[in-house]
Amino acid sequence: MTDRRPCSDEAAGRDDPMYGTASAGYSWVLLELSGPWGPSVFLNSPTVIDPALGRAIVRRVESAGMRIVAIRRPGRRPSTRRWRWFVVDARPGEESIHHGEVDDPAGYLDLALDGTDGEVSPDPLIAVCAHGKHDQCCAVRGRRVAAAIAAEFGDWTWECSHLGGDRFAATMLVLPHGLCYGRVDSHDDPAAIVRRYREGRLDDALLRGRTALPHAVQAAQHFARQAIGEDRIDALAPLDLRREEHTIRVLLTGSAGPIEVVLAEHLSDPLYSTCGATAAGRVRQFVLVSLAAP
Repeated sequence: MTDRRPCSDEAAGRDDPMYGTASAGYSWVLLELSGPWGPSVFLNSPTVIDPALGRAIVRRVESAGMRIVAIRRPGRRPSTRRWRWFVVDARPGEESIHHGEVDDPAGYLDLALDGTDGEVSPDPLIAVCAHGKHDQCCAVRGRRVAAAIAAEFGDWTWECSHLGGDRFAATMLVLPHGLCYGRVDSHDDPAAIVRRYREGRLDDALLRGRTALPHAVQAAQHFARQAIGEDRIDALAPLDLRREEHTIRVLLTGSAGPIEVVLAEHLSDPLYSTCGATAAGRVRQFVLVSLAAP
């Protein structure tokens, strides 16, 4: 145990920048595992899934270069379990969600990872990290957010396992566009982020980035949005990224012509990135050097 404050409280007090920190993932596999989760859901939740089966499923998905996430409905656990799944392509311009259901968790092992076993979903998927056994902040903050969003968008909303960035709890994914948000519980109305998404817009104040894009591009888009007031999801597409000796140059599309964003990287002061961390470490942060827009 530790006498430290929760990692998300510490991060908010330091005002740790969230931009450029989205969990990486071009494609995602989300599998329903309803019940109590251990620290590693697929490996340490024996009342939900046999650990050997869970390990085999994880190995298969990760060997295909995909991110795997456990999901469950917010609120009271159902008496009858279901085994629903989603396969998501989050690449810009290729976004899609395929979904379906199997008879038992063993069916996940044979799932077609291109989603062709299921149907195309016309609806988005909202996944809020509520993985308390991984980090207490995710349980305290995430469950509250999931419940608030589910009250309006119940069919779309799921609690999910660890997404990364515990210090930014409550963290959330909006799929298929792979919008990764943090500190969502700080919003007076978390469901407003979903309403904005339905209009093709994002909330840059809480956006960590887009999961299918390099972290430097995520940060460059943030600085460009701040400069020109752009909030359309598909605006500011990356045209080029070049690493130089001390800087990173990112070229983005703009309504009047390309926007060049020059970034520098530095390491933070030592910090505890999770509640369970036993040693402080430095994390990468992006700093704006210059921005040139037509």
